[in-house]
Amino acid sequence: MEPIVRWLMVAGIVLLVIGAVLHLAPWLFNWFGKLPGDIHIETRHSKVFIPITSMLIVSIVLSVIINLFKK
Repeated sequence: MEPIVRWLMVAGIVLLVIGAVLHLAPWLFNWFGKLPGDIHIETRHSKVFIPITSMLIVSIVLSVIINLFKK
């Protein structure tokens, strides 16, 4: 089996598991977007949400996972 096919299958399984967890246990991720450093600006006519801290945590976790698979 070609490497790209294997990676696509693994990516599909990972997305399936993440989707199942989000569907069956949404309370596990209710902290996301509510951390200190996440910016919420709400005016009468618009809402702006900038999840700086949440995206920083996601970036660190993904970097660690990718580095573990590289080795």
